[in-house]
Amino acid sequence: MGLITLELFSTLDLVGQAPGGPKEDPEDFPFGGWQAPLMNDVSGAQVLAAYEGTDALLLGRRTYDIFASYWPNKDGQDNPIASLFNSIPKYVASRGTPDLSWPGATQLGSDLPTAVREIRDRHENVKVVGSLDLVQTLLKEKLFDRIDLWIHPITLGVGKKVFDDGVVPSNLTLLAPPVAASTGTVYLQYGLGDGTPETGDMTE
Repeated sequence: MGLITLELFSTLDLVGQAPGGPKEDPEDFPFGGWQAPLMNDVSGAQVLAAYEGTDALLLGRRTYDIFASYWPNKDGQDNPIASLFNSIPKYVASRGTPDLSWPGATQLGSDLPTAVREIRDRHENVKVVGSLDLVQTLLKEKLFDRIDLWIHPITLGVGKKVFDDGVVPSNLTLLAPPVAASTGTVYLQYGLGDGTPETGDMTE
């Protein structure tokens, strides 16, 4: 059985909506592209390293459409992400009819949990990028094994959260020491643990 990793970018108040650019999300969100000013060589290298060994992408419809309009046009010889994304299977979670002309793209059926389990059995290293609605489903079903989380030192006060309606009580294990970039962005790597959080009484 392979690993499913959620690649998440968030603000300090855990907003994850449209980090890459103003056109990433057509909804009325005033801070599209909030991540761009905070990226540097350190965080860029971390993101690149996180994709090493990836053999499949699991994407929501909106993220897939953005990727499919961008990455096939990039020269894979000069861009390792383009080379990777263009060469591996892309699984699209959508109730609509996405354009599947990007080589390797496949739309998942209506039974998403079953489809994701089959993908996990078929691949060793599956990455979920963006796609906050899809992320909520995977969190609810505990259909993930790892979380790569970049927390950026800003607060927005509005926007979709990376952990929202799909969250269920879960234990997570820190897999590596946190790494901070000079911009104040902190990179955290967690693995899904067993059981659910315990409680206690600190007043006793």
